[in-house]
Amino acid sequence: MKHFEMPHTDITAPQVVLGMMRIAEKSDGEVRALVRAARDAGVDFFDHADIYGPGLSTHSCERRFAEAMALSPAQREQITLQTKVGIVKDGPHYDFSYEHIVTETEESLRSLGTDHIDILLLHRPDPLVEPEEVARAFDHLVDSGKVRHVGVSNHTPAQMELLSTAVSQPLTVNQMQLSLPHAAILTEGIQANTLSSASQVSPDGAGTVEYCRSRGITLQAWSPYQSPSGVFVGNPDHPELNAVLDRLAEEHEVTPTGIATAWLTRHPAQIQVVLGTTQPARVQEAVDGAGVRLSRAEWFELLRAAGHPVP
Repeated sequence: MKHFEMPHTDITAPQVVLGMMRIAEKSDGEVRALVRAARDAGVDFFDHADIYGPGLSTHSCERRFAEAMALSPAQREQITLQTKVGIVKDGPHYDFSYEHIVTETEESLRSLGTDHIDILLLHRPDPLVEPEEVARAFDHLVDSGKVRHVGVSNHTPAQMELLSTAVSQPLTVNQMQLSLPHAAILTEGIQANTLSSASQVSPDGAGTVEYCRSRGITLQAWSPYQSPSGVFVGNPDHPELNAVLDRLAEEHEVTPTGIATAWLTRHPAQIQVVLGTTQPARVQEAVDGAGVRLSRAEWFELLRAAGHPVP
């Protein structure tokens, strides 16, 4: 499992992250088996959020993780815990107020059974955000040792710039939806200055990848195997893409899911792939794929097969 030094942090991070959003109803044994498979494969980075869990409940998956794992202080120090705040399920609406950020983070600490969170992310942009409120919350949490690093999720360059007018800590992460079919933030530069660019590029989010790379913000890809019609691997709605995935999987001796992972980890931004699986075997597939170094020709072939024109 390839690791890298996350900029602005003291964290040596794997390129595959295990997301814990689906564990609320798993048994202790199932959670432990999943985490053990991840750790055995070199994945020691676990992604949570306060809203992960069924219905309107909050912190359910965080509590399930803590109860099942019952980590000792020494075991806790061997892993990276990341969680997110800012979405209110009862609505839904977003809340980046000082009170909400601090209250939810402190409940995450209790739920996870830990005295600190390694990385705290703002989950989805709040259009009513007041950067000074966010800064005050971050200052309190970081200065008290409850949070070590901060970041965002689903944020555009302009939204990150706005936060940076008040937030003193560097933003370490931006977690974005990203997969072969859902790759606008990677393809917009290719489509710029072409007749088709108007339908391919989102002006609001333009330059997200370049912004993050130039500022040392680690990109994390959520839903890495999803398309508008569901999981694209093995999906008959994506025949051309799956033909290429299958062929490259055979050539590189991994699974098609592994190749879909390799496509993301091949990017020089050192993108982290956030898995949503609860199947230990799927974790290994992704890790095996992250070890594959696709050629430029293979990377672009997959891009075209996913329906992205290359002028």
